[in-house]
Amino acid sequence: MERPNFRGQLKLLILKMLEEKPMHGYGIMAELEKRYGVPHPSPGTVYPILASLRRAGLIETVGSGKREKKLYRTTEKGSEYLREHEEELQNVLSLAEKFIEFRKIGGFELARALKDVFNSVNELSEEQKRALAEEFMDFTKRVRLILLGETKGQEKSS
Repeated sequence: MERPNFRGQLKLLILKMLEEKPMHGYGIMAELEKRYGVPHPSPGTVYPILASLRRAGLIETVGSGKREKKLYRTTEKGSEYLREHEEELQNVLSLAEKFIEFRKIGGFELARALKDVFNSVNELSEEQKRALAEEFMDFTKRVRLILLGETKGQEKSS
């Protein structure tokens, strides 16, 4: 799946969550994965975004939560930013719904398997490559038929 501006998309999701309630960094990471299907958001991704949002005046810290973790919330400027970027936010939320559904149907497992094939393609025998090529062709054909509305019971013999 294409993610042309992943960091910008996360910025909007984080601002939206912080507008709803103050949260700490790890809470944001957990919520990004749970609510929006963001796969394994890391501190190395989220904390630089929080720092950037703070520098821009879009969020502020409002004290500490459990175990002295900083709580963040959206400022009025951040809420205004969200209103100005409402269309973009709706597009991001729509994309997040697709990620969640993609994950539910096994899309991430498929993506991992394809990554494994890609990473080992130079070590595969010609027989393995032929077998994979055949599997890919069959799989692609079945997926396209499903997308056209034909389910397994309706498939025509080739």
